[in-house]
Amino acid sequence: MSEIKFFYVTLQPNNIIIMAKDKTAYVCSNCGQESAKWIGKCPACGQWNTFKEIRVASDQARQTATTAAAKAGHELRKNRVLRLRDISSKDDPRIDTCDAELNRVLGGGLVPGSLVLLGGEPGIGKSTLSLQTMLRLPQKRILYVSGEESAHQLKMRAERIAHEDNDNFMILCENSLENIYEHIRDEQPELIIIDSIQTIATEEVDSSAGSITQVRECAASLLRFAKTSGVPVILIGHITKEGTLAGPKILEHIVDTVIQFEGDQHYMYRILRSIKNRFGSTSELGIYEMQQDGLRQVSNPSELLLNQDHDGLSGIAISSAIEGVRPFLVETQALVSTAAYGTPQRQATGFDQRRLNMLLAVLEKRVGFKLIQKDVFLNIAGGLRVTDLAMDLSVIAAVLSSNVDTPIESGWCMAGEVGLSGEVRPVNRIEQRIAEAEKLGFAHMIIPRNNLQGINSKKFSIELHPVKKVEEALRALFG
Repeated sequence: MSEIKFFYVTLQPNNIIIMAKDKTAYVCSNCGQESAKWIGKCPACGQWNTFKEIRVASDQARQTATTAAAKAGHELRKNRVLRLRDISSKDDPRIDTCDAELNRVLGGGLVPGSLVLLGGEPGIGKSTLSLQTMLRLPQKRILYVSGEESAHQLKMRAERIAHEDNDNFMILCENSLENIYEHIRDEQPELIIIDSIQTIATEEVDSSAGSITQVRECAASLLRFAKTSGVPVILIGHITKEGTLAGPKILEHIVDTVIQFEGDQHYMYRILRSIKNRFGSTSELGIYEMQQDGLRQVSNPSELLLNQDHDGLSGIAISSAIEGVRPFLVETQALVSTAAYGTPQRQATGFDQRRLNMLLAVLEKRVGFKLIQKDVFLNIAGGLRVTDLAMDLSVIAAVLSSNVDTPIESGWCMAGEVGLSGEVRPVNRIEQRIAEAEKLGFAHMIIPRNNLQGINSKKFSIELHPVKKVEEALRALFG
């Protein structure tokens, strides 16, 4: 099917103006690949039936949107050719958000002119995080654009989470992008929050708010505004049931930084994780605790995650994990029981289920414990989701402890990656893991034997137990 363009002609006394209408394109919702026609299988990512039809704005509509964004901004930045040696390598001055966890994830604060996308599930606390953070910046003129909540609802939330007024904090309840630009031109804010990008629509695109076309065009227009004016913009986005950001995949390519707010609504802990960051590292992690008066920063998560006494209980092992640059101790819980319905179940909460299946196969093949007719349930305490490979050893220890119904003695923790042949592989930053366990009063720690090279074990008061295979680790725990 060839691409068809429609034209309409406006006759005037002295000239003829020919204008093109919007044209149709197709975008893969998984990877953002574009195509002029519908394709069953995406040539870029290989997924089937992911191409969605969008209406691409005409050049005149794009020019109109660009003009509106430019008028709303401050003095425009004109680009010019620069030699590499004339470009300064120093970082731009960042905006301090007065939130140590958020600053860490952003790479040191907000960069002027940046576009940040904050995603998360409904009710996880995205609006609360952005609102309480902005209320702590009285020296900045901030415009909070809400397309979901009324001004009265935001006022009640602000009174609940803030203890002082901010005269420079302005609220606008609006869904039209053109009207938002008019208010920006009048108020001249220094920081803008859009809650949420799925509720904003532009008049230049003939589709409903939240559609792929609207999200794409609104995000692109806000990017042009941020880059030309130097005003940072924070977009709040929703998460689909598959766990991805709603809207086209190109939305993540447009923005400078993508941070995701994770956690279980039934638990008090929340994790702020960086998925993409053009101005910093993506390995940083921020941890919050949800309270009645808002989110509280958790500077030492180990003490909060290990505040329970589990003496005499089987199926519990403590692991020294690292997320980003922060070491903390995590409690791994396992329950092994006879399969009640014939087919054994394998379920994991906060841990990769495919890796759990691999570790169970290693435990059965290399160690000799038959778990083929057993249900195995794994849980990371506190509602956290940990991706550190050093959790492997604690997962195997917790599963075996529950299987034989023998508790692990208090004062033991471990860290190590388990390979398919049953070997315990070395992990990174072993000294930070040992220091964290020692600080919290642990007396014994199991580590990979290859990690002993290059470290001075005498400077630690904790007793280290180096192991090379899974059997050695289990023998040290259970005798």
